[in-house]
Amino acid sequence: MENNKKDQYKISVIVPVYNVEQYLKKCVDSILAQTEKNLEIILVDDGSTDSSGHICDEYASQYRQIRVHHKKNGGLTSAWKAGLVLASGEYTGFVDSDDWIDPDMYERMLDLAEQEQADMTICGLVFDFEDPKIHKREEISNFTQEVYSRREVENLFPTLLNDGYFFGRRLQAARVTKLFRTELLRENAKYCDERVSVGEDLQITFPVFLDTRKLCVVQNFYPYHYRINNQSITGKYDSGYMDKVRLLASRLLEISRDKNVYDFTPQIRNDFLSMTVLAVKNEIYRNYRAGRRTVTANVRRICEDPQVREALENHTMDKLSISIRLYLWLMKKGHYGLCYWLVLVFFKVNSWMGREYKRQ
Repeated sequence: MENNKKDQYKISVIVPVYNVEQYLKKCVDSILAQTEKNLEIILVDDGSTDSSGHICDEYASQYRQIRVHHKKNGGLTSAWKAGLVLASGEYTGFVDSDDWIDPDMYERMLDLAEQEQADMTICGLVFDFEDPKIHKREEISNFTQEVYSRREVENLFPTLLNDGYFFGRRLQAARVTKLFRTELLRENAKYCDERVSVGEDLQITFPVFLDTRKLCVVQNFYPYHYRINNQSITGKYDSGYMDKVRLLASRLLEISRDKNVYDFTPQIRNDFLSMTVLAVKNEIYRNYRAGRRTVTANVRRICEDPQVREALENHTMDKLSISIRLYLWLMKKGHYGLCYWLVLVFFKVNSWMGREYKRQ
């Protein structure tokens, strides 16, 4: 079933939905409560097996500005791309179905976007932890100006994907903190490989940023609430994580070469190495029950991969902490047993290797 309402709206808000019956109403209600009323909500049910699809249909029957598209399960990227096909707004935003937003989010972003005729407008977000023992943490947009001309956008390229720090992405990857000109999204959707499941948002934010003629940033504004539950903190072991890291790096390289506006190869190498460290953490912290020998052998396989060896030898991150420098040295020199014990014994979730793990 697909709801095909044809009204023209200023903003299209795409919500990919998959098995989130306990969170979906709070998400949709927060979008309906927006002070900017000239918007449509496109709910893309990505083959949910719980009551999420039914909840979507109930909302669509009550609110004219809500459209629903049901599809077979294909993953997050396929869901939001399906929503983009239906978008009628001049601008498009995204809200993930287990998150929620403050009432003035889109009004403030749209006001600035229209005032400056921006192609991309950015805000910040807040991590909301379900565990009451963990306090909220804010993630800023990493851009200090309110308005950037094309020349000023290009001046950001040398540190866009890595600024010399571990996981030093100046460009916040998340779709959900951006208001995009819909035309630019559609032009760049071709770069979004639906196989990518780690860092997939970079596949659209990166190429759109490279095409952006005017960038706006709503300063000191954190209206997006990103839910982090206990499961997302501890995570599950992913035996294919390193393959996903390689795929993301290859897609970013393809985008960089196709756009041909700047050589991002060193930054992509740095980002790949940072992601590789997270892959090592995944093997050790999340797979420790497999036993030290098995885990250490997996770490060896990761670290002796030619692409990883090249990144360890040639990365240009010059602002690393002592702890990260030490860990990269251990990986480079083949001290995999020490890598194992350092992660398992000394470092916990949200430690130095986990802080950026939430929003790849």
